[in-house]
Amino acid sequence: MGEMSGFQLGVIGALFLSVASSVSIVICNKALMSNLGFPFATTLTSWHLMVTYCTLYVAQRFHFFENKPIDMKTVILFGILNGISIGFLNLSLGFNSIGFYQMTKLAIIPFTVLLETLFLKKQFSQKIKFSLFLLLVGVGIASVTDLQLNFVGTVLSILAIVTTCVGQILTNTIQKRLNVSSTQLLYQSAPFQAAILFVSGPWLDQYLTKQNVFAYKYSSIVLAFIILSCLIAVSVNFSTFLVIGKTSPVTYQVLGHLKTCLVLAFGYTLLHDPFTSRNIIGILIAMLGMVLYTYFCNHENKKKQLGDLSPGSQIKDKESAPLLGGKSIGQEIDSHEVKKSAKDSLV
Repeated sequence: MGEMSGFQLGVIGALFLSVASSVSIVICNKALMSNLGFPFATTLTSWHLMVTYCTLYVAQRFHFFENKPIDMKTVILFGILNGISIGFLNLSLGFNSIGFYQMTKLAIIPFTVLLETLFLKKQFSQKIKFSLFLLLVGVGIASVTDLQLNFVGTVLSILAIVTTCVGQILTNTIQKRLNVSSTQLLYQSAPFQAAILFVSGPWLDQYLTKQNVFAYKYSSIVLAFIILSCLIAVSVNFSTFLVIGKTSPVTYQVLGHLKTCLVLAFGYTLLHDPFTSRNIIGILIAMLGMVLYTYFCNHENKKKQLGDLSPGSQIKDKESAPLLGGKSIGQEIDSHEVKKSAKDSLV
């Protein structure tokens, strides 16, 4: 029971860190991009990942965590996939209306559920599906406005959805199957994510913004906000891997939509952004979906734990132990968060 309580506290801590850091970086990037005129989202993300890697390198040298070798091919492909997904998300935002981009983000949850059901044989109860449906409807009402379709933008959105879903599923799967921590996986994959964005970022940003990141005149206040954004991004990237590893890709997406609702609310209360009854209704419906999702997940997890502790399951485990050698197998990123400031938010 003590181990389970500690695990639950770890999950709560990871969720809180993810929400706090993501909302903080949205506010920081909104000031940097909207107020200070620094529009280079993809290049900034590559800097985020490089600073994250350097921070983890120092932490590893001081023995805050142990570096566990992972198959290099797996790490490289995983890092490149995550880097590509960020690029596709930024391209999707550049070629689509903000409303259609928000629909792209909403589509990540049902597509993740579909992939996990088909390829990982994971079962989602009708109650879980209903709570996710409520969540998506609420966020859609609160944040989606115009829906302007075009062929190139649609293709880019589909590619962004596929790469993001696969990347997040792999984040969870690699941690559990290879028995590595979120810190170990992030430490080894961050250089490859940073490299692909560092190479493609300036070109991609110039194509989308018609400005050159190297020709930009950096003032002291812009540099200060870039440094602050990079420091917050260390926490964002770390908490992303931590949450997905401790929970699931679907739970991480649910958490992402909670951040969207919080940023909308903060934008209204602190920045006096326009806010209508539609926004309020949408946020309330989304919050109801999140509460139901949390309740149903906890209820089903408790039922599963009781089933694992039942005498029948223990006898079954003993009977199957010789087949496993007497041992059990243990198993343990450019968030554009709001409609108005979608171009200001990164992971």
